[in-house]
Amino acid sequence: MKRFEPNLLLALSTGLALVLVVVTTSFYGASAQLARNLLLAGVCSIGFVLLNPVLQRRMKLPKRPPMIHADSPGTAAWAGLFPMAVICAAAVPIFWPGHDYGLLVIIAAVWFGVTLESAIKASRAG
Repeated sequence: MKRFEPNLLLALSTGLALVLVVVTTSFYGASAQLARNLLLAGVCSIGFVLLNPVLQRRMKLPKRPPMIHADSPGTAAWAGLFPMAVICAAAVPIFWPGHDYGLLVIIAAVWFGVTLESAIKASRAG
């Protein structure tokens, strides 16, 4: 069996946590805003993946490696904080229902975009 890429698994777990954030914010939020939250999550995560490399080139920043790499095994533990933080964010509307959680969806979508960008970098690196 072929070895799974850890950056891809990180992006998958953060993506599933983002789905959980969209569901909880839509059902426990101020009103039923499932379409808006889905649109926010999609636009923000794809926008981050597409626009972040452009911004880094314009700012002349050095290229970052993928979040998890074999040279330092501790990066896997630190990268595991991303899905855990998004899952904790999904619990917020359950305990404090009735508010507009659009910003929470945007933050979770950007965190998913970071992990997705890392998975893309790892797959291009080989």
